[in-house]
Amino acid sequence: MPQTRIPTPQDFSPLLPHLTTTLTPPSPPESTTSFLVLFHGLGDSETPFVNFAKSLNLPGVMAISVRGPSPLPPVVLGLPLGEGPTRHWHWGDDLSLLAGELETDPGFEKARGLVLEKLIGDVLVGTCGWERRDVMLFGFGQGGGFALGLARWVGEEGFKGVVSVGGALPGSMIPTGKGKKAKTPVLVCRGRESEVVDDEAEEVLRREFEEVKVASWKRAEDGMPKDRDEVLPMMQFFAERLRAR
Repeated sequence: MPQTRIPTPQDFSPLLPHLTTTLTPPSPPESTTSFLVLFHGLGDSETPFVNFAKSLNLPGVMAISVRGPSPLPPVVLGLPLGEGPTRHWHWGDDLSLLAGELETDPGFEKARGLVLEKLIGDVLVGTCGWERRDVMLFGFGQGGGFALGLARWVGEEGFKGVVSVGGALPGSMIPTGKGKKAKTPVLVCRGRESEVVDDEAEEVLRREFEEVKVASWKRAEDGMPKDRDEVLPMMQFFAERLRAR
């Protein structure tokens, strides 16, 4: 096995100002054997996901909470046009309104390059000597769809696993000319009446990935997990993936 070293905040400084990251190492940091990269939802930031990573407390896992590369425009938040950059972020290339609602698949080329090529490729793999299969992904909403898209994009060179909460695979992140299914194991968590991860979205996932698990919660709507019953499928999935080599 190639020699690896534990990443430090300084390793990620070349990503600034385009990508902001917060590291949450296990205790002790030297016990790191895997990574969990977390992506927030549309209009959020990385801050709540830092706390979420701490609450997961996965053994031997260093969490990397990432801020989306682009702030939401003030007009989207109902603020005057003259307002400066907001503190609400997103992963898309471009935001447009369709029938009064934000486009669900704005394209993710910019964010894909920053995360897949820079954060994972240059820092974790290139600088620190880890492999892509040492990395798990977690995302909520738009961040969940983005995480699924990254896993689909790398295809057979898969990640250790990906968990999406209330996020569907964006069509713009399904590469053309790659017929084989992606090898990254997938868990999607959704509300009982999810309008995002519906039957059609699940069918797309099963067409694009070799291994797909879907956890439907008792509550109707999507959202971050609130209780033991909603967290349990995630923890079981993480445990399975951490045992896999």
